[in-house]
Amino acid sequence: MTTTEVPVDVRRWWALAAVATAQLMIGIDLTIMNIALPSVQRSLQMSDPTRQWVITLFALGYGGLLLVGGRMTDLIGRRRALLIGLTGFAAASALGGAATGPAMLLTGRALQGAAGALLTPAVLATLAASFPLPAERGKAFGIYGTAMGSASGLGVLVGGVLTEYLDWRWCMFVNLPVAALAAAGVGYAVRPVPRVPGVRIDVVGAVLGTVGLMALTYGFARAEPDGWGAPTTFGSVIAGVVLLVAFISTQTRVRTPLLPLRVVLDRRRGGSYLAVFSLAIGMFAALFFLTFYLQNIRHYSPVRAGVGFLPLTVGLMAGVRAVSPLLAKAPVRSLICPGLLTIAAGLALLGLLRADSSYWFNVLPVFLLVGLGTGWVLVTANSTATLGAGPDSAVAGAMVMTSQQVGASLGTALLSTVAGTVAAHSGAVHGFNVASLGAAGFLCVAALAVYWVLSERSPDHSRWKVPSRSVRR
Repeated sequence: MTTTEVPVDVRRWWALAAVATAQLMIGIDLTIMNIALPSVQRSLQMSDPTRQWVITLFALGYGGLLLVGGRMTDLIGRRRALLIGLTGFAAASALGGAATGPAMLLTGRALQGAAGALLTPAVLATLAASFPLPAERGKAFGIYGTAMGSASGLGVLVGGVLTEYLDWRWCMFVNLPVAALAAAGVGYAVRPVPRVPGVRIDVVGAVLGTVGLMALTYGFARAEPDGWGAPTTFGSVIAGVVLLVAFISTQTRVRTPLLPLRVVLDRRRGGSYLAVFSLAIGMFAALFFLTFYLQNIRHYSPVRAGVGFLPLTVGLMAGVRAVSPLLAKAPVRSLICPGLLTIAAGLALLGLLRADSSYWFNVLPVFLLVGLGTGWVLVTANSTATLGAGPDSAVAGAMVMTSQQVGASLGTALLSTVAGTVAAHSGAVHGFNVASLGAAGFLCVAALAVYWVLSERSPDHSRWKVPSRSVRR
């Protein structure tokens, strides 16, 4: 094989199935416990403040450790990172499901987040390495995008079904067979590769970056229950910003940075991160508001509310199917920006919702538009961020999910505050309306910003050529 040939593993589609299953499991666990929280609180006799930590600790462990997980993937290798991450996630799920008290469950949720932070960068690095050819890359990232994007809606549905018909503990135990299946697929299909040479863990950067992201995520999570003026909120946000500024400063001076700045300064990748950050603000706001609307305003049962979310997955699959063949043909900005505007259109419709609105004529179109735009953007951004990243593939992929986690936390905090403030004077539904219209306007501005960042000078899939191909048997 010459130096210009790209090795293509015949087991790559099995590898895709395994890593997509792993990412689907992680995504579902971001929301599966939401509906189960009242049952968890009664079962373990949790206080109201403690209850919220079931959600927050997972987000803190996952969002805060993604960059470290990306560098660890380079250090120990993709296959080993996948197997360790899956084993850790299963063990943490078993611990949480068997919880006899709040501390045991919270420990399990935090460890789930940490294991997920190792898994996701390894998943994206595996996809980037296994599918270098443009035509196959679009299909592979389309399947991955479907798994990742549909996970939130499926989490609500699965959580509702398991809680209503079995027990909340199955929201944790269900991960054990899924992780075992994914691990078997990884063991069969993902071949060991040499570790990236010269990798070292930037300890100072890891501490600054991890604590900074965790502080920022925690501050945003406390904004809605405690208010922006509470010390726990503004103190955490300020500390997070200061630590992240210090983190960026250290990355310019160390020999082996945790996050090489060339990754985020590349316009193609930078535009993708901005797009995913913006998408998360809009998508998670829609999920948050519609979950509350269906259950608290329309009084849907958990299972019925979960079923009501299924059109989100339908729209997402349609977006994935439409954009995947275009990755190798069109400039990145002509793909990402229409996706952001489609989500904005869905949020604008959400801004017109009333307490007695019809699900079929008023809620269903919101799910379809938000899902369509999400699938469109996620596939393009994930593929673009790791395109040609070489040894930086794991870290480049980790930054995608870091952008999403920060965007989701910030969006939920800001828009919940706006909705709550308006609702205090004009009712809950009007609060949703105002916040949703604000999110729609933000996404329109974000689409313009992404269009500018992804200038014509930025390389894209349509210009990415692979000289030749050899098949490894």
